Order: sequence, then structure tokens, then C-alpha cells
Amino acid sequence: MPQIFSRSANIYSKASIGIAGLVLVAVILIGGNVTPYTHRLRVALDQPAPFSHKHHVAELGIDCRYCHTTVEKSPFAGIPATETCYTCHSQIWTNSPLLLPVRESMATGAPIEWNRVANAPAFVYFDHSIHIAKGVSCYTCHGPVDEMNLTYKEFALEMLWCLDCHRNPEAFIRPKEEIYNPAYKVPKEHAALDRQLVEKYGIQKEQLSDCWVCHR
Repeated sequence: MPQIFSRSANIYSKASIGIAGLVLVAVILIGGNVTPYTHRLRVALDQPAPFSHKHHVAELGIDCRYCHTTVEKSPFAGIPATETCYTCHSQIWTNSPLLLPVRESMATGAPIEWNRVANAPAFVYFDHSIHIAKGVSCYTCHGPVDEMNLTYKEFALEMLWCLDCHRNPEAFIRPKEEIYNPAYKVPKEHAALDRQLVEKYGIQKEQLSDCWVCHR
């Protein structure tokens, strides 16, 4: 019976198996970095006290800036001091066991150690204030915070995700008076309006994709 495959077929078959294995490993490593599991998306972190944005924002109507006081003037949005919490909770729910960490913090002066839900890597420069100034809403990056009983990360905040907005800002910005409005609805004529907002807010699209904007 004549030989069907040449001797070199053994080399090619082994090489193809090796290449397929490397491709599989690459797919797992690359794909794993963009999955909700590896980024812990929609997973609420344990906190010293079970703070509910849904209750405070959607039900009580508290503005984001009441607690995140530096969001319009600083790179960091700010985590509220215990005194901020105690403005209300010295009067209501004063004996709730859920608020024991708040009462202890107020009594001892030790700040509550909240766990950061969304945090940029050390090699990324991010400034909340410039995004607010250019019409980017809290809900654009943090998701439906007003619906979260316990706060979780909605988006992975990866570079390609950020670049999508930097390359097409007109698809993401809002009028400044609607930045903190969780019920904001995109108007039907938003395409023309968004182009006007890009010009009005001085957004320079041609520079937003430069590396130095985020990596300084």
C-alpha cells in the first residue's frame, strides 16, 4: 500500500498542534481580561455599612454632589466624611444596627474605610472634574447607580471602552444641566444637539485619542 503522507507531515502535524495550543492560550488570556468575571462586574463589594444609592438617590432625591463634593473641581469625586452621613442620621435611624459603623466613626473620629468600587490603575490619569465640565454624566461611566441597593461596577473601564467615548464624544455627552439627572432621556434630535454640545463645550476630538491624555 503506497504511503499517503510524506515524512514531513509529522513535522507539520506537531507544529499545527503546538500553534493551536498557543492560540487557545492567547484566546483564554486575552478573553479573560474582558469578561465580567475577571473584572467583578455587577458584584457588590462588602462595605462597613450597607449604603444604598437607590434609597438615597432614587427614593430620597439626594443629588450626587451632596456626598461627592469635589466631583466638579477635583480629579477625585470625594468620599463623604462621616459628618455628612450624620447630618441626617443624627436625627433618623439613630439606633439602627446597620449604622453602627457610622456612629462609631463619629464617636472616635476614625474615618469609615469604604472599599473603592471603581478605581483607575496607577498608570492612568483620570480627572472627574474635566469630564463633568465637558458634559459627561456620572451615569455614563458608573451605570444606573440610582438603581443599586449595593454599589457595584457596571463597566470594566478598559482603555478601548474609554477610547470609544474619546473618539465619539457626541454619542455620550449631555447638556450640563442634565449631568446628575438619572431620569434623563436622550432626545430624538440628539445627533444635531450632540454636535452642538461638542462645539459648545470646546471638546477637541482630534486630541482625545492621544496617549498623553490618559498616560502622563
